[in-house]
Amino acid sequence: MQRRSFLAGMAGAPALAQRRAPRLNILYIHSHDTGRYLQPYGHAVPAPHIQRLAEQGVLFRRAFNAAPTCSPSRASLLTGMCPHRNGMLGLAHRGFRLNDYNQHIVHTLRQAGYYSALVGLQHIAKDPEVIGYDRVVRCGNNHVEQVAPRAVEFLNSRPKQPFWLTVGFFETHREYRQPGPAEDPRFTIPPHPIPDTPQARYDMAAFKASARVLDEGVGAVLAALEASGLAGNTLVISTTDHGIAFPDMKCNLTDFGMGVSLILRGPGEFSGGKVCDAMVSHLDLFPTLCDLLEIERPGRLEGTSLLPALRGEKKETREELFAEVNYHAAYEPMRAVRTQRWKYIKRFDGRTLPVLPNCDDGPSKSLWLEYGWRNRPVVTEQLFDLIFDPNERRNLAAEASYHAVLEEMRGRMSRWMRDTEGPLLHGPVKAPAGALVNDPDGVSPKEPPKPA
Repeated sequence: MQRRSFLAGMAGAPALAQRRAPRLNILYIHSHDTGRYLQPYGHAVPAPHIQRLAEQGVLFRRAFNAAPTCSPSRASLLTGMCPHRNGMLGLAHRGFRLNDYNQHIVHTLRQAGYYSALVGLQHIAKDPEVIGYDRVVRCGNNHVEQVAPRAVEFLNSRPKQPFWLTVGFFETHREYRQPGPAEDPRFTIPPHPIPDTPQARYDMAAFKASARVLDEGVGAVLAALEASGLAGNTLVISTTDHGIAFPDMKCNLTDFGMGVSLILRGPGEFSGGKVCDAMVSHLDLFPTLCDLLEIERPGRLEGTSLLPALRGEKKETREELFAEVNYHAAYEPMRAVRTQRWKYIKRFDGRTLPVLPNCDDGPSKSLWLEYGWRNRPVVTEQLFDLIFDPNERRNLAAEASYHAVLEEMRGRMSRWMRDTEGPLLHGPVKAPAGALVNDPDGVSPKEPPKPA
């Protein structure tokens, strides 16, 4: 019965009534390395609780990050700025940090009366206390078994309202869980960049086991939200940082690395089981919240509000989006621009071989290494036709018939780099003093790093 009343409350709530109601609470749930490999996106990765969230809210089919690496992706969503502007050029636990933690969204929301709390993973600061949350709930670790109960306790505690609650899960980062009966490797297919072998099938089955645990954690938090009576006045933001931790996915600027799950559920335009096909960026969430809550936008924000698309006023909210890589385990400077049809990727390190430490170790990586991945060449420029080549496998950059498209995409990238004062315009991007960085000629991120 409770589920039925919740659904009734979500459907058809007019925007005017929403503005007259108390300010929405915001529950931001994020996972690690999940991409779009979940049930609501049509993959054979059961996630019934996340599926239910999509059926009640809005599923974004073409959502992308601003950086397919862990800390830079999250920092971009939470500051509304790309990594080379907010300062998060690499991984927080390796010594990278924001230029100014006051640019985090919790500080903007505090001025509007919001109480903020963090439960679990955040990955944008070595010490979570520097971020500026009103409360940091300590967990034994960032796995579902520790994080979900603490989040449930918070929601059951009659928290101050309105609130921003971050709930971060380590899942589905490697190392994966062991496949159970529901994840039989015999009946599993690896993701598109990976060949269908027993080794790769087992790897994907283990990912599915981790996704099952992630979904259980999400389900526990959402159940507590409903049981506490807060669901009807809470906007849920469910997303991840980047693609899954397989070769050619995480830490890559193809859609396999940039593409993310994004589900919003709440009153009014955030309800009804809708699908949004507009091309959107993580950068768009900060300005969307400002517009929704009628808060003045900080002038630094780079994104655009999603409300016109959600209200049916526009089919698209942007004609291009950008993403970047600077540091992951090792330095690998790359930039990408994506339009509705085209993707252009450029490397800035002059390398001709892959940076293997930027791929997490696992069975699929071992398979590629066994067949000579270390010696496979990489190119400086790539151009892909996303209509006829959605898996981004045929590089058109050297084909004369696509020269005009290549020049247009180069121009888009150059303009963006100038407009955002891209550091690569002046040479290599330096890591902060003391940051830990791997040798790009290495093989594994577990090899001993060196201070920058």
